[in-house]
Amino acid sequence: MKTIEPELTLSWTEFDKVAMHVGTILTANDFLTARKPAYRMTIDFGETIGIRKTSAQITQRYSVDELLGRQIIAVINFPKKQIGKFMSECLVLGAVGDGGDVILITPDSKIENGLRVG
Repeated sequence: MKTIEPELTLSWTEFDKVAMHVGTILTANDFLTARKPAYRMTIDFGETIGIRKTSAQITQRYSVDELLGRQIIAVINFPKKQIGKFMSECLVLGAVGDGGDVILITPDSKIENGLRVG
């Protein structure tokens, strides 16, 4: 079993600051100007949070058609990040496998957009 370095250990207070929410992918398009293959997406996080944009390097495993309507988990309280001429407003979560293959973290049942993960 891999040990977590003490300096990487979070307190409950620190963890509680990470706003992970459920959203549904509304659009996904090839991000043609990205350095590495990626998609640009819009995600609906419900009435309270609204719609956010992001990019994700998930082209190895997912096609655009597979992403549309899929619910995902994302961190919505990181600062916005400029990626070329595109502004990313959230971070979609996934498990990173060998070779950089990313498997999205998703709810196993359809649930309300915007619900917080904790």
